[in-house]
Order: sequence, then structure tokens, then C-alpha cells
Amino acid sequence: MSERRIPVMIPQLGEEEARAAADAVLSGWVAQGPRVARFEGEFAATVGAEHGVAVSSCTTALHLALLVLDVGPGDEVIVPSLSFIATANAVRYVGATPVFADVDLATGNLTVDTVDAVRTARTRAVIAVHQGGVPVDVAALRAATDAWGVALVEDAACAAGTTAYGRPVGAGATIAAWSFHPRKVITTGEGGMLTTDNPDWASRLRRLREHGMNVSAADRHASAQPVLESYLETAYNYRMTDIQAAVGLVQLGRLAGLVAQRRELAGRYHQLLSGIDGLVPVRDPAYGQTNYQSFWVLLTPKFGAGRDDVLAELAAAGVSARRGIMAAHLEPAYADLTTTPLPVTEQLTRESLILPLHHALTEDDQDHIVAVLRKAGRK
Repeated sequence: MSERRIPVMIPQLGEEEARAAADAVLSGWVAQGPRVARFEGEFAATVGAEHGVAVSSCTTALHLALLVLDVGPGDEVIVPSLSFIATANAVRYVGATPVFADVDLATGNLTVDTVDAVRTARTRAVIAVHQGGVPVDVAALRAATDAWGVALVEDAACAAGTTAYGRPVGAGATIAAWSFHPRKVITTGEGGMLTTDNPDWASRLRRLREHGMNVSAADRHASAQPVLESYLETAYNYRMTDIQAAVGLVQLGRLAGLVAQRRELAGRYHQLLSGIDGLVPVRDPAYGQTNYQSFWVLLTPKFGAGRDDVLAELAAAGVSARRGIMAAHLEPAYADLTTTPLPVTEQLTRESLILPLHHALTEDDQDHIVAVLRKAGRK
């Protein structure tokens, strides 16, 4: 067993984030407040949306997105099985039924054809995941869902800094959900965001995250006069704290540089991995650029070694890789659902793995990782 340890991901956090968090603590305002409002505005502007609504996670963002779309019992929502299980879970939170669609082999994303193959008269929405930061073909999918009269929710959990058709992912989205988990390109520890151009939805989303109150706690505390709030509907406590938002504002300022660095490292991976028979690395689609939130490789039968054996060899050499994206339809939680065949999803979840990619990754680290892969493939 190697003493060397190369982690799969390290969030880039430093003194500036620590000072921002400390300033929030020392201000006395640590719950949702002015820093959250600023983070919402700056994040929305960065991704090309009119409104941002900060929440506690991307999972809660997806839940609220479906609520403002009035999706509920009796409705179906098409989702990729190839996604973290939270994507499908959010559909069940509102009492609707998730319907799993297959994905494109190169991008890991839904396409118009895979969605259309499982669409029914009960389909109310599609949740399209920009998987691992690889952009969905949003132009094609938006055109199709508009023609079908079906809402399109973009699960952009991994996609901050990704572009499609020359615009940031999020620009032009009906509604998009984002994550700031430490595995993402920018982080607030935990936390999420909704972005939309619809002002009515944004107002309702702000109520839904804060118990349904008609006036926020921040506005009540800022008022010089007593404010008697009312509760307009049954809602939730899905708020982000000002401490998290303070960190998020610093991270947002780093976004462009982080994406540029990740793309440079990914480019070097592509050079090093070229010529390895049966190994197919993720790449930009023709219509956009990924932020490389995850750098995955597909190990086809020509590679000569199975994914799990390769993960074991990497671990023995001190490399912390991960299996590829999970397939929710294969998990016990969804064993009760009948699904159409999902051959591409099952191939990707069975044959892919995620390699380390982060700001602290050195050229020597990459050389070592690729050498282990080459050796594994020769066996």
C-alpha cells in the first residue's frame, strides 16, 4: 500500500474565506441576512439570471422548484437515473412520480430523444442534470419542452462556470437549482441556490424557504416599527446563513480562475490519456464548455480491466478515485418503480470512474495517476 495520498477533490478555501466568515460572526448577524441577499444578487448576475434565492442545499432547491411549478400527486417528472439520488427524491417529496430516462453516452445527459421516449400525458416537468458540469444541450431541450407544454427544471448542482452556446448555464433557464457542497467547484460548506427570471416565482420561493412568512425575518428586524407577520401557506425552513453566504461571496470571486485551472488540468489529462486503448475521457460537447467539476473516464471492454479492479489498484497506489455517477433506478429506494431499459445509464455507472481534479493537483500527481491506469490496462 502506497504512503502517497492524492484526494479526489479538495475545496479551495483560504484566509479570505476565513476572514469573511469571522466578519459575519462578529457582525452579530449570523442567520439569513444582508450577506445572503448580496450573494443571491451576485450569483444570479454571474449565471445570467434575474433572481437568485439562496437555500440550504440543492436538494431543497429542487423541492421548491417543483412546488412553484405546482407539480404534485398524479404528475410524472422525467429525470435521469444517472444522477445523485436527490434528483429523483425531490420528485417524491411533492408526491409526484419520477420517470427515469436514459442519457447520452458522451455527455451523461438527457437528450430530446431519451426524454421523448418516456414522455406520457401525465408528464408535467423534466429535470435535466448538467452531469458533472457537462452542459445539457439546453437549446434543443428547451425547444422540445416548450413545444410539449412541459416545464424544464435545470439541475445545475455541478455546473457553476459551465457554458452552453456561449452563455453561462442558467442564462435563459426557466428555473435552475445549484449546489455549494464541498465537492462542487465553489462551496459554502452546505448550501444551494435557485435562479429564475420569473419575479413571482422568486417571491414565492423566498416565502417557501422561510416558513411561508409574508415578510422575511431580516426585514422584520430591520424595521423601526413592530411588524406583525402572517404565514401564507405551509412551508419550510430551508434558509442559508450569512456565514455561509460570506464564504460564498469570496468563492464566487474565485469562480473564473477555478474553472480555468480545472480546464487546464483536464487538458493535460487528455494529453496523457491519449492512446490508451479502451479508455474514453469526458470532453466538451460541441455546443458548450464544461467546468470539469468531475473528470470521469469510461473503461470500455477494450481497456482490459474492470472498473472496480482499477479503483482498487488506484487506491493501492495512493489515488483516491471514485466510481462514476450512480444510477438511482438500481438502488433499493427505487426498486418499486418499473422502468424502461436504460442501457447507456447502466454502462456509464458500471464502467466509469472519476479521477482526482482540484487546485492542489500537481503534474507529478497526474503523471502518477495515468501511470497506474496504463499499468492496469495492460494486465
